[in-house]
Amino acid sequence: MKKILFGFFIFGLTTQINSQTIELPNTVISVNYKYLDVTDLDHTPKRVKKLEDEILNYDHEELSKLYDRIDDIYEISFSVPEGIIIAAYNKKGKIIRTNEKYKNVKLPLAVMQAISKRFPNWGIIEDTYLIRYDHNKDSLIQKYKVKIKNNNKTIMVKTDEKGIFL
Repeated sequence: MKKILFGFFIFGLTTQINSQTIELPNTVISVNYKYLDVTDLDHTPKRVKKLEDEILNYDHEELSKLYDRIDDIYEISFSVPEGIIIAAYNKKGKIIRTNEKYKNVKLPLAVMQAISKRFPNWGIIEDTYLIRYDHNKDSLIQKYKVKIKNNNKTIMVKTDEKGIFL
């Protein structure tokens, strides 16, 4: 009898527990997850992100039909007035490598601080942001070419994304 009463007691407690529904954010499943991972940076300007989203959403089906072997690679060029991406895809639509070039983007704070520290009283005239992605090496290389000027002198400096001069 004690077991039955104890069972009803436990059953009574469990019926009062409300279930919770947890809504998960939209999940993106992509063959280009590696590219997504390495390009998801905090300092990436919006126009760069916009062009990178274009290569991620590119419908490769029609073009991949032109290639016979699974290891064939084809290149697509995406451009806007401020930048260009040349992306190499395989037959399955995976991004194998990219070469990206953008003009006059907002420089990361580390780059601006490094330039102003090393070249005080110099002003930034223009910059070029270069990105190189390679799927096989699982790497993303970022470089900034910055043209600076002081009075009549103009020089070009190169740094990485951390402000280390190259």
